[in-house]
Amino acid sequence: MPLYREEGVVIRTQKLGEADRIVTMLTRGRGLLRAVAKGVRRTSSKFGARLEPFMVADVQCYEGRTLDTITQAETLGAYGPQISADYDRYRAGNVMVETAERIAEGGPSRDQYTLLVGALRTLAAARIPSELVRDGYLMRAMGQAGWTPGFDHCVRCGAPGPHTVVAVQMGGVVCENCRVPGSPRLDPGSIELLAALLSGDWDRALESTERERGQAAGIAAAHTQWHLERGLRSFSAPRA
Repeated sequence: MPLYREEGVVIRTQKLGEADRIVTMLTRGRGLLRAVAKGVRRTSSKFGARLEPFMVADVQCYEGRTLDTITQAETLGAYGPQISADYDRYRAGNVMVETAERIAEGGPSRDQYTLLVGALRTLAAARIPSELVRDGYLMRAMGQAGWTPGFDHCVRCGAPGPHTVVAVQMGGVVCENCRVPGSPRLDPGSIELLAALLSGDWDRALESTERERGQAAGIAAAHTQWHLERGLRSFSAPRA
């Protein structure tokens, strides 16, 4: 059976039998990969800890009839322990990897892979609030997937801003003439925060208020789930 190597982020794991796990990874070259890691639940396992969620690893696999098998794993980014140690970071990380998995169903993307690795690295470093890292990732991931929201001009008629009404189903801000029933009106600072998250302007994002972050988080979640055409389980996880 042919061997191959891949670099990937562990999205989730599932118990298999008494000692094995099925590991789902987002890889650089193959997109989503589901493979069996044999014996990793035993205390004697040499690489079990390298295949936990949020870890980035270089893995060697051999192809199987139904599932491939991981035979080696080397850590490239040990982000799992730092993210899992804090509940807010853990919740944010779960939203990010679930989003990455849904987007990856459309096929491999090195840009999406690189973006996720960078976001997990930032989340693990804990220098930026977890909700900002999460929402910045969502905005940029959706943009890379072809659903870039617009915050400067009315996305329907092109009228120059600033506008503060957001129509998620239209893809961004709209003017008063194009407003549809039920579209929320945000504070101007919240629109600025969304634009900053989309561009990766962390200096501006860190100046935001709690209210602006809350409004921006609602739009980021709605925009992501609207375009993925399904809800994300991680958003509804209970708070500690």
